[in-house]
Amino acid sequence: MSALAGLRLAVTTLTVLPVRGGRVDRPAAAWAMSLAAGVGAALGAVLGGLLWVLREAGAPPLLAGALTVVAAALLTRGMHLDGLADTVDALGSYKAGGAALDIMKKSDIGPFGVAAIALVLLVQAASVGAVSPWALIAAFAGGRLAITVACHRRVPAARPDGLGALVAGTVPTGVVLTATGVVAAGAAAVPGPPWQGPAAVLAALVIVVLLLRHAVRRFGGITGDVLGAAVELATSTALVVLSLS
Repeated sequence: MSALAGLRLAVTTLTVLPVRGGRVDRPAAAWAMSLAAGVGAALGAVLGGLLWVLREAGAPPLLAGALTVVAAALLTRGMHLDGLADTVDALGSYKAGGAALDIMKKSDIGPFGVAAIALVLLVQAASVGAVSPWALIAAFAGGRLAITVACHRRVPAARPDGLGALVAGTVPTGVVLTATGVVAAGAAAVPGPPWQGPAAVLAALVIVVLLLRHAVRRFGGITGDVLGAAVELATSTALVVLSLS
């Protein structure tokens, strides 16, 4: 029952699919965060199909990439982009602890956040326009793998409440390693050099680990916004590596 509740929670949290909600507790959260990469792979498959259609219709590479990124934002409610903006605003303030968390909770977006969203969307659009549709499965799986890594049992929550508190520390080491191995192995099947897919996943995880270390030092742990920032940075990194010829 926890596994089913976790799958529902993963789908409703990471996509706009109208799946009926289920139990929301720590056991369900553990399953949801563990299955995040699978949801990302499914999302990448949908977006890869859209990219293929746009190319078959004769769309220029940058336009096809931009429209695919727009679709990704719509299918995820733009939640991860919002988390990226809030996290970058908090980090850019050079404040720590509660003061930084207060900035993250504000509903407005500061200049650092605006710049972060614009740059990430530009990088993603250009990269998506240069990769194969199959690469999107690997990139979006790798992007959501960031959530599994961020919710490892050794990473604390920054607040005693909120999404971060619900999911922080719920994923065992064995699950993180297994999910990473599965995603990296699947990425090896992306057209191109066999090392490129796994390298993209590894590079994405390096960025995520650096972000997590910074978040723990500045905020005291992760929040829902940090998870969103991790997803966007990991996805962008994977796409950049996959776009290299």
